[in-house]
Amino acid sequence: MSRLILFNKPYGVLSQFTAEGRWQGLRDYLALPGVYAAGRLDADSEGLMILTDDGKLQSRIADPRHKLSKIYWAQVEGTPSDADLEPLRQGVDLGDFVTRPAQARLIDEPDGLWPRNPPIRYRAAIPTHWIELTIAEGKNRQVRRMTAKIGFPTLRLIRAAIGEWKLGKLQPGEWKELHV
Repeated sequence: MSRLILFNKPYGVLSQFTAEGRWQGLRDYLALPGVYAAGRLDADSEGLMILTDDGKLQSRIADPRHKLSKIYWAQVEGTPSDADLEPLRQGVDLGDFVTRPAQARLIDEPDGLWPRNPPIRYRAAIPTHWIELTIAEGKNRQVRRMTAKIGFPTLRLIRAAIGEWKLGKLQPGEWKELHV
């Protein structure tokens, strides 16, 4: 039976066990020998990470060839309209590659959302809104680059789901183990 760990990665934590510079590592939250991250999440992003001791499962989760969907909540600067999101749904040319079409919709701030530490920058004259993006790839800083390309820079990014696995009510730094 394989071990599968769902972990809510806080802001400022690397997707590796070893800390580097100002960033913490997974070891600061998970003292679990023999499990490895199935995919990455930037230090300045938050949310669901999956760790497992099963190499085949790790590959299936992390490899873009398997097209496992990932749901992200992006708090963006500005007020996008539904029409502003259309390029995301068609695929966006980011210069070094064109993204696959994404599902994109405006959402209210997610229920039960924890405060980020440190908080995002706040400017009274510039509103923020939330976008839910579902993608089946995950290149370096892709969601941030996509929202910036359409004119709405990401201020906060949270991965809410990977395939069938969801963040649920896990708080930052919390994890739970599933047996698959």
